[in-house]
Amino acid sequence: MDQTQLRMMELSYHGYYCSQILMLLALETQGKSNPELIRAMGGLAHGSGFAGGICGTLTGAACLLGLYAGKGTNDEYEDERLKYMLKDLGDWFEQNIGNRYGGIACEVIVGDRTEIRQRCGAIVAETYAKVMELLDASGYDVTRWEVTPLDFQALGQDQGGKSNA
Repeated sequence: MDQTQLRMMELSYHGYYCSQILMLLALETQGKSNPELIRAMGGLAHGSGFAGGICGTLTGAACLLGLYAGKGTNDEYEDERLKYMLKDLGDWFEQNIGNRYGGIACEVIVGDRTEIRQRCGAIVAETYAKVMELLDASGYDVTRWEVTPLDFQALGQDQGGKSNA
């Protein structure tokens, strides 16, 4: 068991949910904290607000990708690779987790809840590793969170993505 998995177990022990754990790990890696964001991430737990819908680990992981590649201010642009990373994440989750448990809904994955800690812990760890892999493959330094707007002039495009040529 590595340090990340130990930290995940510790956070779970303190009552954080899968979606919150993913974001806490990312913020800690960056040396930051954001209690408001962590509270908001709790709304994704147990299938989007305890509704049994799509696994909170998947939706939390999508938010984590958005933390790095999404638009956050008027001066920023969403990284165009975000949609591809989200698609890759969703496909990976469906193939790996969905096939293993018979679907990607929280209530399907946890079943009768007898193995919830083991199942969810493994899913969070695998998914966090996948998100880090996707970010790394896209050139993100996960230890930093410095969003710089794309330089469309250098790319020969206007801000709408249309060629200036």
